Amino acid sequence: MKQKHIISALVENHSGVLSRVSTLVSGRGFNIDSLAVGETHDPTVSRMTIVTVGDARALEQVIKQLGKLIDVIKVVDINTDEMIDRELMLVKVNAATQSRSDVMQIVNTFRAKVVDVNPNSMVIEVTGGESKVDAMLELLTPYGISEVVRTGLVAMSRRSTLVAPAKVALKTKKLKATKEEALALRKREAAKKKSRQMAKDGL
Repeated sequence: MKQKHIISALVENHSGVLSRVSTLVSGRGFNIDSLAVGETHDPTVSRMTIVTVGDARALEQVIKQLGKLIDVIKVVDINTDEMIDRELMLVKVNAATQSRSDVMQIVNTFRAKVVDVNPNSMVIEVTGGESKVDAMLELLTPYGISEVVRTGLVAMSRRSTLVAPAKVALKTKKLKATKEEALALRKREAAKKKSRQMAKDGL
């Protein structure tokens, strides 16, 4: 049964990590609905929040594969019943002068705020859960929306804490990964050598 999943991952903060993680997730047949990433209190570590929909068993395998990536420190599937989530949206509304009072009523109802006004449009900022953001967007649509920017969901668990293990553990993981890569390389070279020898012998 397909359902919504929120994957939270701590990764090393350097180039190429985002590409490797997103490629692995999408390569397993999961569409990424949203992806948000940013530095944590440790500048060497970033936190990624990935929203996707899919089968729980298949996703469990994806999480295991993510955990094996050398740049991934820790990864979990957050229980949607026990999480705090927020999203920020900027929406530009083509609000004429006569309709702005109606738009302001919507802004006040959702506790949003106007961050820019010009003669032809208003830019509104709203922060909240995904359902709140979707509901406000639906109510603003009749007034004419010219542009929308959404950050994607960020989330954390109410009960558990996602923290990076000690640096020693990270070094051990990297060393193990390096040894596994070296072993795999030796196996590939041995297979190529055997193939060349068989071709030479006319087999």
